[in-house]
Amino acid sequence: MSANSARITGDNKTFETSVKLGSVGPSVIDISKLYAEIGMFTYDPGYTSTASCESKITYIDGDVGVLLYRGYPIEQLAEHGDFLETCYLLLYGELPTPAQKADFDYRITRHTVVHEQMARFYQGFRRDAHPMSVMVACVGALSAFYHDSTDISDPQQRMIASMRMIAKMPTLAAMAYKYTVGQPFIYPKNELDYTSNFLRMCYAVPCEEYKVNPVLARALDRIFILHADHEQNASTSTVRLAGSSGANPFACIAAGIACLWGPAHGGANEAALKMLAEIGTVDRIPQYIARAKDKNDPFRLMGFGHRVYKNYDPRAKIMQRTTHEVLAELGIKDDPLLDVAIELERIALHDDYFIEKKLYPNIDFYSGITLKAMGFPTSMFTVLFAVARTVGWIAQWKEMIEDPSQRIGRPRQLYTGATERDYVPLSRR
Repeated sequence: MSANSARITGDNKTFETSVKLGSVGPSVIDISKLYAEIGMFTYDPGYTSTASCESKITYIDGDVGVLLYRGYPIEQLAEHGDFLETCYLLLYGELPTPAQKADFDYRITRHTVVHEQMARFYQGFRRDAHPMSVMVACVGALSAFYHDSTDISDPQQRMIASMRMIAKMPTLAAMAYKYTVGQPFIYPKNELDYTSNFLRMCYAVPCEEYKVNPVLARALDRIFILHADHEQNASTSTVRLAGSSGANPFACIAAGIACLWGPAHGGANEAALKMLAEIGTVDRIPQYIARAKDKNDPFRLMGFGHRVYKNYDPRAKIMQRTTHEVLAELGIKDDPLLDVAIELERIALHDDYFIEKKLYPNIDFYSGITLKAMGFPTSMFTVLFAVARTVGWIAQWKEMIEDPSQRIGRPRQLYTGATERDYVPLSRR
């Protein structure tokens, strides 16, 4: 066999196939014809060792802590760019020229208004409905309002749907927030940038003029950049799987939002904040640290370590600085939860146990603190994640639609249930 081939032997049968090389990262063994040739499947719960697609969008090296969008390090994009520039990069593969950036910003800004009848849609929910449940329903309902951008075979309609999703998501999210707090919806304002517009729609009231704090706007913009895409995670895979059936883009993104809602995925920063609330005060930290180190104790510190990043999460370094900028800007000094968070951060960065286990604070730890300081309730944390991740979902969906090798997703299984048996009439059971 050549260096670019592989052989799999099982049940006295041999399967020879090719090895595909990526531009960077692990190579993959092509097993697409494995079942046809030797009648066997591979077994990979959670698909942790399976490449489900070929992609040119995002690359992660968890061992050394690298995250690249289209080849650009996340640190550079977060430091020097803005969110809409990152959106353009993820969608089109290159950073925009000044003219392209101006045109893209213009188109996104003028798509932010949602159909007026959407406001009535919100009134059908209970006032205490979780904002994520509202988002799943409202995003899915967009296909009922925008029929002219649901034909996935038309490149022009795919482009319009992409613009609409990126533009309207913050408006829908702000409406979900306003509905839960009982305040009137605020229309977007075209003179503001993407993130400033979102903050105004969340926090402005008709009674007085709202002035956007540029430090908070820049912090939230950076949060959006850091969360814009993250390779083939659970929600992105969900969007691709839904899209492989030919579903319209609004339905696919709604599916991604539903998956993101899970506490093991998008709800991690909310879980981290709840943990801080459980600890309560700084003097209780030692006992929780001791519990975290005890293998027999089920307690786990949330917001530390990462499934993918075995070293430091590169996004966390940026979020750490952003968190302290926000706290300094707001002058928050007497919040017990933030005191607990800062002390936990200090311990994690200096305690030998955390260093050896590589349990560094991750992006969820810092983003939860930052969003709380900015005034968002914990129920909105995952909604903000969805606003940011929409462009990643759209870019991945668009790439999948345009990939001629993609087929409808159809995972297989290892069946361990009953073998064939005869039906027994009810009277004899």
